[in-house]
Amino acid sequence: MATKAATRSRNGADAIDSKVALRVLASVQRGDFSVRMPTDWSGSAGKVAAAINDIIESNQRVEREIRRLSRNVGKEGQVKRAAVGHSGGAWAATLDAVNDLVEDLAQPNTEIARVIGAVANGDLSQTMALEIDGRPLQGQFLTTAKTVNTMVGQLNAFASEVTRVAREVGTEGKLGGQAHVRGVAGVWKDLTDNVNLMAGNLTSQVRNIAEVTTAVQQGDLSKKITVDVRGEILELKQTINTMVDQLNAFANEVTRVAREVGTATSPRSPPASRTVTSPRRSRSTSGARSSSSRTPSTRWSTSSMRSATR
Repeated sequence: MATKAATRSRNGADAIDSKVALRVLASVQRGDFSVRMPTDWSGSAGKVAAAINDIIESNQRVEREIRRLSRNVGKEGQVKRAAVGHSGGAWAATLDAVNDLVEDLAQPNTEIARVIGAVANGDLSQTMALEIDGRPLQGQFLTTAKTVNTMVGQLNAFASEVTRVAREVGTEGKLGGQAHVRGVAGVWKDLTDNVNLMAGNLTSQVRNIAEVTTAVQQGDLSKKITVDVRGEILELKQTINTMVDQLNAFANEVTRVAREVGTATSPRSPPASRTVTSPRRSRSTSGARSSSSRTPSTRWSTSSMRSATR
């Protein structure tokens, strides 16, 4: 039998079969923790075999725990700890180090998730702490934390500026407001430029409309809205310009009629008196009378014409 071949007595002492031990240790060296030393050796050889088997089992237990953590933490996103169990010494220290590594990786991710969740809910006051349990972040963790905090700061500044411009232009009526966000780039710069463009367009449109309507109120009908607009603002522009044209035409007509009527009835050039002859009188008798004896009702006086024009 293999067991009998593996052990033989030399001077009354149990000896170790070197071939068997070499084969087991070579498998362990290759990472095969399924092999075991014979368990039926006795004496000192049996103790050596049992010690080697304990070492193999400890390695196998650590390998299984690390593989489980890799699956739970790395693939399934479950933050779990490795079970130390009955391991001691360096084996327990190794598993503790792995657990510390898992916690060190999980805490920054937890902080990132907390801050991003707050941003998603509209809370831009949250930032990542640059220290965890009194230990300052270092390396990639510190870079990630600073990047997240910079992102939140830019979002906060952008939201504050947009809110300010919208309040000033839309609510308080302060035209000409512009958003100023330092250090923005990419889509944030595009958004800032679009907000400023919108505020600028509203300012120019409202100011042009106010200029024209103020001119109309002051009697100046020569101004029109010239700003480039679209949509409903274009309809408003056309309506106001049409109103100005109609007012201008009406004023010109009233001025023309007043000038013509007023000039024709001016006291500086009184019209000739017109004599209306009564049809009942004969032409012979009417010729003997002087112009002063004519009846007042048959003469158009300047005062009567003025009353007529009124």
